[in-house]
Amino acid sequence: MIEAHATGRYIRTSAQKAGLVLDLIRGRDVNHALATLRFARKGVAKDIEKVLRSAIANAQNKDGFSGDVDRLYVVACFANQGPSQKRIRPAPMGRAFRVVKRTAHLTVQVGERPEKVAAISTPSGEEPKRPRRAGAKPKKKPETRAKRATA
Repeated sequence: MIEAHATGRYIRTSAQKAGLVLDLIRGRDVNHALATLRFARKGVAKDIEKVLRSAIANAQNKDGFSGDVDRLYVVACFANQGPSQKRIRPAPMGRAFRVVKRTAHLTVQVGERPEKVAAISTPSGEEPKRPRRAGAKPKKKPETRAKRATA
């Protein structure tokens, strides 16, 4: 299974705002994630889309990639806090307010889904019984109406 990642550094947004959009695409296949980002009503979605496209390109250039982009999905995505720029804004009566301009490092990791393997059916056509969980109590048989009436 091929995995690749891409990181966009010093993106001019807060990590909290970027995390809201990253939560929308985590675990989805890349085509669905790109469509979600295209219609997300957040400014940071464009930056995340660039990083996702870069991660897809990185996966395609890796040795051992099957060549099928449709099998790629977003394994992990997160936003780490980057350095903050401190600025001063004039305030009334000679005071000053501090403005913090935050940045974030956006990381998107994509991986290839394993191919689905078909289950082998039993020759009699019935499904095999699943093994019981360790320590599980045996199932109680339901009482019939006749037993309840005599009791």
